[in-house]
Amino acid sequence: MNKFTQTFIIPCYNADASWRLKPASFMDLAQEAANRHANVLGFGYDDLIASRTAWVLSRMHIDFVDTPKWRDEVTLQTWHKGLNRLFFLRDFIMTDKEGRPRVKATTSWLVMNLDTRRLVRDPNLLDEDGTCHENVIETPADKVQMPKDVEPELVMTHKVSYSDVDMNGHANNAMYMHWAMNAVGYDITASHKVKSLTINLNHEIKPQEDVDLYRACVETEDGLHVFMEGKLADQSAFIVEILFEKD
Repeated sequence: MNKFTQTFIIPCYNADASWRLKPASFMDLAQEAANRHANVLGFGYDDLIASRTAWVLSRMHIDFVDTPKWRDEVTLQTWHKGLNRLFFLRDFIMTDKEGRPRVKATTSWLVMNLDTRRLVRDPNLLDEDGTCHENVIETPADKVQMPKDVEPELVMTHKVSYSDVDMNGHANNAMYMHWAMNAVGYDITASHKVKSLTINLNHEIKPQEDVDLYRACVETEDGLHVFMEGKLADQSAFIVEILFEKD
């Protein structure tokens, strides 16, 4: 089973005020599909927890080709692409009833020891028979850096609490995106469609920690680039570049 496929209706709680699928909601749907597929292939949560390890998302790039809306019927497909240095690569594509691409994504995953909180390299974790080398997006998600010519602005501080934390005992990757979109500013998020985003998750964030969110904006011909960095004191926990459509 080299590909995992599921079809569903976009629920109201995954949509924003414009009825569009929220970026963080796509991340939620993607990680659940990845988990279900990994379970089938023999390297899911239950398989890894036996050795006190777990999957953690490191990088993700998403292209919102034509963002689906509330009540749209979509099909989400995912597959594992193999190992690239430390990263385990996985792609996703969301299509409509006519088979047209609506969202494309590529992800880079790592394996973490839950006791030491250190990364584990295990090239024998995966079976080549369960690998598909098809690319939805040709290159893996890039490293994101804050722009050097714009001074980042501290826009909010978020204390990690109950609703942020997942079963690995840290803030879930999709919550980083929720915080980032909230910190962008409603004047932008309510009036500008997200075209694409790239997020780097650099450090886990634990319950009760305070995350400072810094914003820098750069306008170019292709749209408005908003860079958000979440920091624990002076340590970068995540950076995301969000490309919004122009007015």
